[in-house]
Parts: sequence; structure tokens; C-alpha cells
Amino acid sequence: MACHIRNINLWESGELKLSWVRAHMPLLDGIQKDFEKTQPFKGLKVALSVHLEAKTAHLCEVMAAGGADMYITGSNPLSTQDDVAAALVHQGLNVFAIHGCSDEEYFDDIRKVLQAGPNIIIDDGGDLVTTLHREFPELVPGVIGGCEETTTGILRLKAMAAAGELKFPMMLVNDADCKHLFDNRYGTGQSVWDGINRTTNLIVAGKNVVVAGYGWCGKGVAMRAKGLGAEVIVTEVDPVKALEAVMDGFKVMPMLEAAPLGDFFITVTGCEDVIGPEAFLKMKDGAICCNAGHFDVEVAVAKLKAMAVSHRPARNNIEAYTLENGRTVNIIAEGRLVNLAAGDGHPAEIMDMSFAIQALSARYLVQSKPSALLNNVPREIDREVALRKLSHWGVKIDTLTPEQKKYIFG
Repeated sequence: MACHIRNINLWESGELKLSWVRAHMPLLDGIQKDFEKTQPFKGLKVALSVHLEAKTAHLCEVMAAGGADMYITGSNPLSTQDDVAAALVHQGLNVFAIHGCSDEEYFDDIRKVLQAGPNIIIDDGGDLVTTLHREFPELVPGVIGGCEETTTGILRLKAMAAAGELKFPMMLVNDADCKHLFDNRYGTGQSVWDGINRTTNLIVAGKNVVVAGYGWCGKGVAMRAKGLGAEVIVTEVDPVKALEAVMDGFKVMPMLEAAPLGDFFITVTGCEDVIGPEAFLKMKDGAICCNAGHFDVEVAVAKLKAMAVSHRPARNNIEAYTLENGRTVNIIAEGRLVNLAAGDGHPAEIMDMSFAIQALSARYLVQSKPSALLNNVPREIDREVALRKLSHWGVKIDTLTPEQKKYIFG
């Protein structure tokens, strides 16, 4: 066992968190029992870079139960929970992650995980895959394939594939229905507002909320804001998504028009400089900005800091920047993922589905060894996860009769 964590003595607190999520993740519990019998990862090393909190830790337990030799790091310095990392090390797993580490330390931990020579990669945002290709090309032949959790990571994979740089198969986990339809929409929608509310302790009802991006995550954030009583404004670059937002009952306008109106701003785009200097200068005094995209580039915090005449902590995890016009703009969690850097991430029941997709997709890689570089999650895995979830809820559905199947499929 190898590790780079803050303090092993924190393990009991981490184990308490793990006990809670285990009780609320029945799909992973069932998969763990299956894996213990079949050992699909026996003799294989799995490198994992996902937000290192209790739900992710349970996925690691499930993979280890299936025979995997786990090498674990986080996918964001502010989402790592030190007590959870300690709990995994206490179990004998290899963990390299510390909350609040520098970017240099973060990538050092990425490298330590990769130096184990993984056969399977489970990634969240693409840092494991890109670092392996750029810095450890000699390890590529030993990689069976990997699974990518996020929209941002899939965009990076598609760019690598288009450039001829991707050298092993990847499962596009985020594109599975039982991932993006529920994790991105309901998980992000709830957890973003959990993070904002617990950090600001301010009311949402009656406020103007600006949501930048109307993909599945943006839809969830906007829907929850509306449910909390806010007036919602959506900004978009895609005319089809903008049209959908209008038909869903939201106002749509460019960011520079929304900037003077918003009380809360949430970016959910996967792009950089979505809120930049011009927008900051137009904001009302006390406006609150945060980011729900994977990387901390959507709200241009560095540019805000450069243009501010002063800045100070306004509250735990909130930095207030005073501009030359005398107004103050507040940034939550340094512009990093607000639901994890200022909260506990998605609900356990949501991540139960997402991580079930991850675990079953990793097994699919080992068993099927697909030849394509970019692979959609098989429909059968989506169906299995959905049926397991419905069964846990006690929900039954109809099935097609032979005559109906003949009518539909011929």
C-alpha cells in the first residue's frame, strides 16, 4: 500500500461518511456482491481520478471487491475530503490526494497513480488520460481502456481522437441515459443549490438567478432555482438550447444584458471566460458568482482579481472583490465546482446510478475489449441500472408481448 494523504488518523470520520452512503447506494451494493463472486478485475490495476468524497470511495470499495488493485486520486483539489481518503487508506487502498493542494501537488498525485501502470482508467474531466498520453506513453500498451464521467472529459477525448492522439478505448459514461438524464439534471440541480445555500445562508426566492448554459446540468440548476422561487435568466450560445429554455418558461438573453440583473450567477458550460471583466463591471453591488462546470475557468476569477482594487474573505469559502466602480462581486469556492468545493456533491441515490454505470462499463471493457476508441455505454447496461433502481423502489413496468415486439420490430 502506498499513499499521500493529510492524516491517517482522520479515518474514523471518513468511515462514518462511508457507512452513510453505503446504506443509500443499493445498486452498488448489489454490484459489489456480484463482483465478489465473479472477480472481473482480478490481477488488474485500476487508476481512478474522481472527486474524492464518500460516494466515490464506495465505488472504489466495489472495484476492489471485484479484485482490482486500486490507485486513487481526486479530480479537483477542493473536492477531496481528507477523512474519506484516510478511510480508504485504512482499508489498505492506495490513495494520493490532499484537500486544498496546489496545482503542482495535484498533478504530482496524478503522476503517482499513473506510475503504478494501470490497466483500467476511471476518469473525471480527463486529467488521468491526457497526462498518461503526454507523460507516460510507454504505459499505453498496458491499458485495456477507460471510462469518462463528465461532459468536459468527453469533449477532451473527442478532441484527442480527432487529432489522432487517443491510443486506447474509452467508454463515454456521461452519455449514458442513466447518467446524464439523472446525475446531470437532478444531481447537479440539487447539489449546486445545496452548495450555494449552505455557503451563503441567503434566500433564493425573489432573486434573479442567471444560469449560463442550458445543457442537462443547466436545466437542472434552472429548474431548482425556479422551484426555490427565483426568477431565472438563461444565457446560451446554442440557438436550439436557447429556444428550449424559452419554451421551458425562462428568460433568455446575452450575458452582458443579464449581468446588471442577476443576484446569483451560475456557470454550467464547460467553456472558459463565460463571465469576464465586462460582465463583472456591469453587476450590481453584492452579486454572487459561482461555477458548476468541471474546471475553474468559466468564471474568470484571475481576471477579476487583477481588475479589483481590493479583495477580502466575506464569509467562509466566499471571497469579495471590490471593483473600481465601488461595487463588490462575491465568488464562491474560488470559482471551482460549487457543489463539491462548497458542498458534498450529488445525492448518494443519484451517484448510485452513475457509479453503477462506471463499474459495469469497466467490467464491459475487460470482458469485451472494444476496438473503437470512443464507445457509447451499451444499452443493456443502461437497462440493467434502470431496472435495478426501479426494483429497489418497488416499481414494476410493462413488458412487450411477442406480438407487440413483432409489430414494432418486424
